[in-house]
Amino acid sequence: MPIYEYACAACAHQFEATQKITDPPLTTCAACGAPRAERQISASSFALRGGGWYVSDYGRKSAGGD
Repeated sequence: MPIYEYACAACAHQFEATQKITDPPLTTCAACGAPRAERQISASSFALRGGGWYVSDYGRKSAGGD
């Protein structure tokens, strides 16, 4: 399950929540209880590894000199 980051517009508290993709976003702050929590956009740790990706295979010339 993904970890989402939230920030409260009322008290500036930042927190994380593990939720399913289909779960609705949280709106209540975990610290002050105000209904002003907003989901933040953050960097992903997603990386394509292994063979078969454009950078590693498709852009490379074959050894046979095609």
